[in-house]
Amino acid sequence: MKILCIGDIIGKPGRRAVMEILPALKLGLGVDVVIANGENSAGGIGLTPDVAEELFSYGVDAITSGNHIWSQMEILPMLEGDAPVVRPLNFPPDVPGKGYTSVKGVLVVSLMGRTFINNLVDCPFRAMDRLLDELKTPPKHIIVDFHAEATSEKQAMGWYLDGRVTGVVGTHTHVGTVDARVLPGGTASVSDIGMVGPWESIIGDNKDDVLKRFLTGIPNRLAVGKGRVTFNSVLITTDAGGRAIGIERVDRETAALA
Repeated sequence: MKILCIGDIIGKPGRRAVMEILPALKLGLGVDVVIANGENSAGGIGLTPDVAEELFSYGVDAITSGNHIWSQMEILPMLEGDAPVVRPLNFPPDVPGKGYTSVKGVLVVSLMGRTFINNLVDCPFRAMDRLLDELKTPPKHIIVDFHAEATSEKQAMGWYLDGRVTGVVGTHTHVGTVDARVLPGGTASVSDIGMVGPWESIIGDNKDDVLKRFLTGIPNRLAVGKGRVTFNSVLITTDAGGRAIGIERVDRETAALA
């Protein structure tokens, strides 16, 4: 099986890049399943039902999220329904939504880290242990989107789940890392996939807006950047038993998009 994992999609430019790039990429690489982090795809922060359906129409099979999933509250009914849109598994148990979904024989799990990002969520390591125990007979293919700040925490999750899941892919920083590898137990790991967002930006946001915030310390609205868009993803190839036998970065770029 070939599983394409797409980094954080940033606003309208990111969605347009998915529309332009993904269909040909799926065909050319023989992709079976597409997983994308969509928590910044609606206006640069949050996710709405309309935006989720738009991403599905472009060929995305499952949408993961992270700390911005509550930024557009209209997503709540979709989280409670059957759509393959998930919030982090280790949020408190009474919050809306689910932490995992199954698409085309692949269990897709969303987790959120605690180091430098959110110490109010449950331990992601123990949350994953509980899920695997509850499943009793886990599916062969399991992909974990670990939405976390620290590369050390993300690498630790890869080693912790090595041999128990197919892949642990990091999101959240919007900056792709070069440590993609298959661990000894057959788990593909990368600290951060990167983003689908404007290249001439600061992690997807208008660079002047971000610089103003750094220089003044005053919170201000951050608009999505413009110009050409970078498309960051990783392709995980597995054997019939769900073990990863390869992981490679798949990075593309579009012409300038508004």
